[in-house]
Amino acid sequence: MGLAPVSDDVLADGLKRIAAEIDEAFDALLPVPLDARAKLVEAMRYAVIGGGKRVRPLLLASTAEMYGVDREAAIRAGAAIESIHAYSLIHDDLPCMDDDALRHGKPTVHKAFDEATAVLAGDALHAFAFEVLADPAISSDPFVRIELVRALGHASGFQGMAGGQMMDLVAEGEEFDLQTITRLQQLKTGALLGAAVEMGAILGHVPAEGRTHLRGYARDIGLAFQIVDDLLDHEGDEEAAGKALRKDAAAGKETFVSLLGAERARDQARMLVHQAIEHLSQHGREADLLRSIARYIVERDH
Repeated sequence: MGLAPVSDDVLADGLKRIAAEIDEAFDALLPVPLDARAKLVEAMRYAVIGGGKRVRPLLLASTAEMYGVDREAAIRAGAAIESIHAYSLIHDDLPCMDDDALRHGKPTVHKAFDEATAVLAGDALHAFAFEVLADPAISSDPFVRIELVRALGHASGFQGMAGGQMMDLVAEGEEFDLQTITRLQQLKTGALLGAAVEMGAILGHVPAEGRTHLRGYARDIGLAFQIVDDLLDHEGDEEAAGKALRKDAAAGKETFVSLLGAERARDQARMLVHQAIEHLSQHGREADLLRSIARYIVERDH
């Protein structure tokens, strides 16, 4: 490609900046009401402010920036996709799902509040995401707003994240092959990562036929992300991860690591990242942050 990698400092600054911007957006968009709804909004704020890597908003904002999109619009869209991600984690952590007590190094929402509040907080964040995308503040073009809503809705539902989570629940009693595990993770993890890139391009008025290379990039980093998650679950440190590890193995679920072995899985993740970066070959330095995010996905330690 003839392009030197963007420095670690640029990526670190990008992650730090997006984390602060997303926190500020949620702080402004989710004021605590002075009535009996206060506990609900406090639980929503607990779930979305000050936690997580913000990879999805960073992908969205970095893609949007390539096409000259207003930063505030990108941050609003990033808050919407992070709301969906946060709602999914709240519900995934519930006793009826993965039954986790720790997330991002702090008690999960149902532990910090209670199960009923956690369910409502997840429901409310799900609705909030689409309210943000439908607001003219994100774009004066109603066609852009409806395309954003459609992209996130598709990635969130049975054809995306929720469908992948259902497959994951079924996996406890089944022996899935590599093709099925790949499909599961393309839905459960990859769909929202793909939506982040797609939504950045939508804000930039890139036509659907002009997004093919971005979809390829997003598909490859989505799979790489999950392979690395499986590797970290297999050999990582719980304190660094901020959550319980090795639960898939205990539940008898097949993963990329159990099917491929750690070394082959690691090689596959590296190959996917290289392939993802190749998808961006038509772009110059404006895509450096996307390239760096791809490398970060395979090199992260939590």
